[in-house]
Amino acid sequence: METTKLSSKGQIILPKSVRESHHWSAGMEFVIEDTPDGVMLRPVKSFSPTRLRDVIGCTGYAGPARSLEDMEAAIAEGAGNHAGN
Repeated sequence: METTKLSSKGQIILPKSVRESHHWSAGMEFVIEDTPDGVMLRPVKSFSPTRLRDVIGCTGYAGPARSLEDMEAAIAEGAGNHAGN
């Protein structure tokens, strides 16, 4: 266990050993939660959950729309080709 002090600006320095063990670096954002047992510090997730509408079209496919049957046939063909190797 290590100790640290609260600065006059309300800042707390996290000991290097703690930062390294959690792979925390300068600029990371944290959620601070006040709990009955004390204060909990958790890193903010690196990125928000991905939504389909945010990534639709990332594949770069510019051809005509394909049916589910077309896609299933292509998967079956690919699986058959892979099984033969």
